Amino acid sequence: MTPSRQQIPVRVMPISTHPHLMDPEPTAKLHKAPRTDISQNQGKFRIHFNFPGRNHPDHDDHGYGPLATVVESFMDPDTLISMHQHRNEEIISWVPAGVMRHDDRHGNKLVTDSKHLMVMNAGSGFWHEERTLADDPPLRMLQIFVRPHSLDIQPGIQHEPIPEPTAGEWRHLFGPEGSDAPLFVRNDVHFYDVHLDENASIDLPSKPGWDTYFYIFDGAVTTSDTHLDTTESGLLVGSDTVTVTAQTDTLLVAFCINPDAPITRQGTIGR
Repeated sequence: MTPSRQQIPVRVMPISTHPHLMDPEPTAKLHKAPRTDISQNQGKFRIHFNFPGRNHPDHDDHGYGPLATVVESFMDPDTLISMHQHRNEEIISWVPAGVMRHDDRHGNKLVTDSKHLMVMNAGSGFWHEERTLADDPPLRMLQIFVRPHSLDIQPGIQHEPIPEPTAGEWRHLFGPEGSDAPLFVRNDVHFYDVHLDENASIDLPSKPGWDTYFYIFDGAVTTSDTHLDTTESGLLVGSDTVTVTAQTDTLLVAFCINPDAPITRQGTIGR
């Protein structure tokens, strides 16, 4: 069953609209979605799929441009996801707390935690496994699937330290090749996170001609009299700047997306 959606007008200064939306109105629109009911329960490993394209009621794609899906993943201690292959997708592991342990056929043994980010540029094919140890804490993370611009490009992996977070400031964690983010994906998506104290406000990331998808990992925010709670998401189409205000201590992620970027749809998971 598809979750219900809510479309809320957002009052901003008039702007030119995106041609792909064919919307004559000069105002931005916020499309809100509740926590997804699309999930898989494999016992010690559980996932919830968030499809940014499903926020938009007139969109015919579960993804939104190059952003295919944002997966909320849970792993209990002493869990193994055995060796498997991904192709033609960029897979980002964002771990705000706990640890996710990665092994692959290239000899990498990597630990991703709150101080590191991993991007697996699967390309023509990349084999890996994930695990938690018995004494690791329960893991809740996001695994983000980006559609690359081309098929069967060179595979590789990036695992880098990321800047310490500063409360109330966006942290830019990945972007297209050549951006100033510490890691890259091979399409037009920028990714940010921010910790907001209760009652703190911040503008969503924006880029002219691009749209913004955001997800409440913990906490709650309001924007233009609209409330979004933990695991709810918003897709902001046609806006330069919109402000969100935390109703409690909040951890928020946001994606700035070029909706007209060339994409491939043959990924193992994201498609």
